[in-house]
Amino acid sequence: MLDATNRSGGTATASPRASAAQLATAVLSPAAAPATTPATAPATGVAARCARVLLSPWSRLSLLVALLASAASAMLLLEPQKLLADGLPSQLGGAAAVVAYAVSYGVCTVAFVPRPILNLAAGALFGSQLGLGAALGGTVLGAGLAFCLGRALGQDALRPLLRGRWLKAADHQLSRHGFRSMLAARLFPGVPFAASNYCAAVSRMGLLPFLLATGLGSIPNTAAYAVAGARASTPTSPAFLIALACITVPGLVGAAVAWRKRHRLRAR
Repeated sequence: MLDATNRSGGTATASPRASAAQLATAVLSPAAAPATTPATAPATGVAARCARVLLSPWSRLSLLVALLASAASAMLLLEPQKLLADGLPSQLGGAAAVVAYAVSYGVCTVAFVPRPILNLAAGALFGSQLGLGAALGGTVLGAGLAFCLGRALGQDALRPLLRGRWLKAADHQLSRHGFRSMLAARLFPGVPFAASNYCAAVSRMGLLPFLLATGLGSIPNTAAYAVAGARASTPTSPAFLIALACITVPGLVGAAVAWRKRHRLRAR
């Protein structure tokens, strides 16, 4: 009986203790909640606001402009055109030298170094065939880097600005007929390499058609410069003269076509 009484008493006394603990928790929790909520909520709000500002289209475009300006300034200081006179470092040779030059070529094109200088240097350093391979590899790499940078950092900010008739027509052409449009741009002399890269990045053109058109369309012009660079020591050789003609004649034809189109546009 005593044992049963103790059990019942223990049960009776345990319930008030539990109720007191629950009451204390309920009383203390509202007081503790305001102490932590104001400390975390503003921090979360500020972090989210900063993230929105940093990831906004215009912030990313500003980052792209800063990166390109820094790269161009670095190229002015490094003077990559010295490769024509000094050559590659002595520790580089064989396939490693070709790969290293192709990578350097790609980075230099992103930094707005003129491709004719790099193509001539490729021919002078490696000869016609290896020079053509290194220059084409660097061309595709540089175009891909510029395309990815423009697509990731500039497309969202620049697409709303495509309001003029000519801009909309160019965007429609690149978006709907990307491969053949970029192939024509690469084959047509006088179209700036960097400008075509970033125009394609702002459009809705795919990366794979862009790279294929760049590689195929750049072969004739790049080959002419590589042969000219390889034969620069013998300027009277037939190979050098043919390469020079392949560079000069398309350039003159392109200038004539552009001049004629210019007069037609003025007439309208």
